[in-house]
Amino acid sequence: MDSTLRVLLVDDSKTMRNIQRAMFSQFGITEIEEAQDGQDALSKIGAFRPTLVLVDWNMPVMDGLAFVKNVRERGMTMPIIMVTTEGEKTKVITAIKAGVNNYVIKPFTPEVLAQRVEETLAKKAA
Repeated sequence: MDSTLRVLLVDDSKTMRNIQRAMFSQFGITEIEEAQDGQDALSKIGAFRPTLVLVDWNMPVMDGLAFVKNVRERGMTMPIIMVTTEGEKTKVITAIKAGVNNYVIKPFTPEVLAQRVEETLAKKAA
C-alpha cells in the first residue's frame, strides 16, 4: 500500500477511528486525520487534502451519505469508502449512486480493509 496516502477517517465512534488508524499504521500510512461527523470532516477536508476518505454512514450532525453528496457536489474526486453496518443491497446502491467508490461492512478484518483500499486505489489509477 502506498505510504504517501493521506487518509481522512470519518466516524462518530472514537473506538472505530482508533481501530482504522491502527490498521493504516500497520500498512505504513502515517498521514491520517480524523473527524467525528460529516460536518467536522468538511471543515478539515480543504486543509488536509486527503487522497482517500473512509466514512461511516450513521453519524449525528451530518451523516456519511450527506457528506459524500456534499463532497461530490464540490467537485472533489478523491476515492471514498463507506464503512458501515448498513449492508442491505439498496443501501449499497444508494451510497454508490451518491459517489462512494467502495463499501466495507462492519465488523471487518484488517485484510478486508486492505483489500478494499487496494481495489479502490487501483480503480482510481486505471
